[in-house]
Amino acid sequence: MQNHLKNIEIKDFKCFKDFKAEGFKRVNLIGGKNNVGKTAFMEACYVNVSATNIDIAWTKLFSLYVSRNNLEYVTEAMTREHIIEKFEVTSGFNTISNINQFAFSLLNQDGKKEYKFTINEKITTINSNEFAYNVKSHPGVRFIDNYGYTKSELKEVYIAIQKKDAEEILNKYIKKFDDNIVNFKFIGGETPECKVIDNDIYQGLSEFGDGLKHYISIICSLYFCSDGYLFIDEVDNGIHWTQLDRLWKIILSISKQQNVQVFATTHSKECLESFARVSQKLEDKDIAFIELCKNRKNELKALTLDYEMFQSEITQNHEVRGC
Repeated sequence: MQNHLKNIEIKDFKCFKDFKAEGFKRVNLIGGKNNVGKTAFMEACYVNVSATNIDIAWTKLFSLYVSRNNLEYVTEAMTREHIIEKFEVTSGFNTISNINQFAFSLLNQDGKKEYKFTINEKITTINSNEFAYNVKSHPGVRFIDNYGYTKSELKEVYIAIQKKDAEEILNKYIKKFDDNIVNFKFIGGETPECKVIDNDIYQGLSEFGDGLKHYISIICSLYFCSDGYLFIDEVDNGIHWTQLDRLWKIILSISKQQNVQVFATTHSKECLESFARVSQKLEDKDIAFIELCKNRKNELKALTLDYEMFQSEITQNHEVRGC
């Protein structure tokens, strides 16, 4: 895969002042203590691989605020002042990777406010009063936050299932998750619903719990992100530990088939051990475990373990050593 994100430098973004990480593979699991910066790390990677032009770049920065605060992402319902207020929460962002160079800064001098964008060494400075705030998405890149998809977001990725004639495959995966369910679809094109065995009536997806919705969201997103990138915050969110091996088998198999690079976070030991167990069973060595931690100087660092190192740590210690 030529478009793998292999390394990244992050400066002046949230908890990252001067941070570097490398050694990423096709499927990457990110661990570490609470509030160490796992989600922020993924957000930085997400914006970096997406920011190919200014419209996409500002949209991704704005979407971080929306997802962090569990807001409905409908800019048409917001005033220009409201959009500006939320966008300018991110006053600084600077990343360099093997894929892309992107930086943003808010300049405010003598009552004049400007946005400075740097994309692959091309610098563009725009007066905030003249900025258009055109919303634009990047095809093949998705971020599933810990609140999960809205109905419209799930519908968007489900369309990829339809385009690839993969409805039957999706339903087989769903049946393995819950053998009472025989079919999943968007009724009237708007509402996600499931049909249960011996019942001709479809029921809303919300009736089956957050775990099933998260499970379906991940499968649909893997197809949507073909030849791209999928970021999943709290990959095991709502998933019972008995379903973790099945989930990782799906992620590893479809990501390989659809050529998707995956980054996911967890704080669960069971999820970490399942990741190791399934990758070993599938003999999939294109994986990495990235642990974020602080050293004795209180500096944020990344310890990246490849397949062999990760399996060794799990086998010998049943846990991953810190920085």
